[in-house]
Amino acid sequence: MNKLVRSRNNRKVAGVLGGLSKSIGIDPTITRVIFIVLLFTTGVFPMALIYALLVFVLPNEEV
Repeated sequence: MNKLVRSRNNRKVAGVLGGLSKSIGIDPTITRVIFIVLLFTTGVFPMALIYALLVFVLPNEEV
């Protein structure tokens, strides 16, 4: 498994889900769909908070 970083190339908002999908080796679209489903099934706040924290905690991918 690769180091977890925010993706520079595969980003829609901040690159968190692109980096996560790269580190676990799955398609980024699958990661985004899972995130959206979890976002609405948990009542938005928990997943939005986790995403916001990861934006600030995860470093950007090296060029």
